[in-house]
Amino acid sequence: MTTTPPAIEIIKARQKAMWESGDFGEIAKTIMPCAEEFMARLPLRPGIRVLDVACGSGNLAVIAARGGCTTSGVDIAANLVAQAKARAAEERLAIAFTEGDAEALPYADGSFDAVVTMYGAMFAPRPEVVAAELHRVVKPGGFVAMANWTPEGFIGKMFEVFKAHLPPAPAGVPSTMLWGSGEVVRDRLKAFADVRCVRRIAAMRYPFSPADTVEFFRRYYGPTGKAFEMLTPERQSALRRDLVALQTAHNSAAAPGTTEARAEYLEVVAVR
Repeated sequence: MTTTPPAIEIIKARQKAMWESGDFGEIAKTIMPCAEEFMARLPLRPGIRVLDVACGSGNLAVIAARGGCTTSGVDIAANLVAQAKARAAEERLAIAFTEGDAEALPYADGSFDAVVTMYGAMFAPRPEVVAAELHRVVKPGGFVAMANWTPEGFIGKMFEVFKAHLPPAPAGVPSTMLWGSGEVVRDRLKAFADVRCVRRIAAMRYPFSPADTVEFFRRYYGPTGKAFEMLTPERQSALRRDLVALQTAHNSAAAPGTTEARAEYLEVVAVR
């Protein structure tokens, strides 16, 4: 289903505010090892043109640029684009970061050899528009690589906890977790010549207890922080209780006072 203006503009404004809240850069540091594993499996080589969509503070873009790729990144959150630029400058990497929308990428047709996105483009409200934009900006013979949380995995279960405590999502906006379904992804990316999907595991490691991990996400992860803000103090306590229970149930860390959750995601590689 497609949401049409003016509703879509309201939804986009809310999403921008959500991702600009907290400090996703702190979250991005914890998933950098996952980003390195993801990028290591892709056929990247020096000199090719790479775009990181919904780049956040620049994890994938930085990895591509370190490998000699001509790299760009785009994100809806102005503060994260600023962080990404500062990060690239600190490492003396020539990366062209731009504030922009995954549903209206500010690039010409066929601009890139590879387009990558990790836990990013999946959150845009209109998946069919995202799919068309990813197809448009990658050149024939190039590829798009996505890492998308699965509905059955740890992050999917975390969003189910949010769903149980929050008002319903706006009408016409499909679940972001559908990007983690191979069947759905193949249908959305049917314009590509070849689409391959593999389930992977991201080890989410934190140097504090499950309860403190929930507080870490509440402070730095926009969706978690905004979820708490929408609730009364009593309902905040209930949400926190359920999130701590989820983190505790999925904690596989051996060291006391630490947390590790094995979060499943769908790795998608689509060749145009």
